Amino acid sequence: MIAVSKTFPAEAIRAAHDAGLRHFGENRIQEFESKHAQVRGFVDSIWHFIGHLQSNKVQRAVHLFDRIDSVDSIGLAEKIDAAAMAGDKKLPVLIEVRLGPEATKSGVSEADLPALAEAIRKLRCLELRGLLTIPPYAEDPEQARPYFRKLRELRDGVGKQLGLALPVASMGMSHDFEVAIEEGATEIRVGTALFGERRKIAKQ
Repeated sequence: MIAVSKTFPAEAIRAAHDAGLRHFGENRIQEFESKHAQVRGFVDSIWHFIGHLQSNKVQRAVHLFDRIDSVDSIGLAEKIDAAAMAGDKKLPVLIEVRLGPEATKSGVSEADLPALAEAIRKLRCLELRGLLTIPPYAEDPEQARPYFRKLRELRDGVGKQLGLALPVASMGMSHDFEVAIEEGATEIRVGTALFGERRKIAKQ
């Protein structure tokens, strides 16, 4: 379980850590920088960047986070690899796949996924661990099931293509994680169900 702590204060992260959670997800560089000094003592925690990563913030993200879960282009992967190499860091990553019709959502298309996976495999400082998707929102969690099933199938297919074990299928959030688990999720991203309703913050 990745506790999606974005927009919540360090005190909430501390409470979640005390309760036994060790994986935390953030999606805004500047916001996490403001909390980092208060939580960096949790040396047993894993910090995931889960949002769309802008190229001009790659270096800061690589410095702050243990994993980047939203790689969606070869160009971005190459920039992350260069920053990781400069920081003498081996960085696990996930490819975010856009399976829904929303043009505004991040993620590589299904058609472009094999080329991106192959490109990441050739980079020295990135370790491809699997795939992530966020299906179109629906009140009925069952409507997300085909997207979750598709991601698992794509993960298995890419792993076979590369000859790699890709253990991670990251899918499912507070309202649909049960369905995601039934379809093979190995990581779920839960925010509201843990921390309550999210407060709005200004864009960064």
